[in-house]
Amino acid sequence: MRAFGTSMGEPDPAIRNSQALALMRIGVGVLFLIFGEYKVFGPEFTLHGGFQFWINKFLTEGGAYPLMVAVLRDFVLHHARAIAFLVAYGEFAIGLALILGVFVRAASVCGFIFMLTLVFSSDYPGSGAAFWQYFGASLSHSVFALCFLAFLVGRSDAVWSLPRGRSRN
Repeated sequence: MRAFGTSMGEPDPAIRNSQALALMRIGVGVLFLIFGEYKVFGPEFTLHGGFQFWINKFLTEGGAYPLMVAVLRDFVLHHARAIAFLVAYGEFAIGLALILGVFVRAASVCGFIFMLTLVFSSDYPGSGAAFWQYFGASLSHSVFALCFLAFLVGRSDAVWSLPRGRSRN
């Protein structure tokens, strides 16, 4: 069926948009699978202080927003091993869910919350920074947060997802 405003050989713009969103979903999923894989299958992050190293780095180098300092120091470091496993398996699960196109909304909620946590834990530009520097300092996490919002608002699982592939059979 031809959509309004398209020529015979050109795909429907809605299909192209769904495919673009799915491509972004799969790309973010691959990155999160990589982020989680080395943490899940290697003991350095979870069992040998890798997670604590990063939290201490955020605290000592001033990367944490002032509101997060006490949380990181008094809660996160006191429960570091459990939270390290949560981070490792969480990243891995988010990646797997996005790649397969299953539980995309749940994975996106978790990913969005995780990215906000990382923004406030590691991306503080300092109290004297100009307004725009807050955004510049958080690019590595805010871009992923925006991707997760797009997956929540859109239907990134409309194509190239396990549930959609199975429903055609």
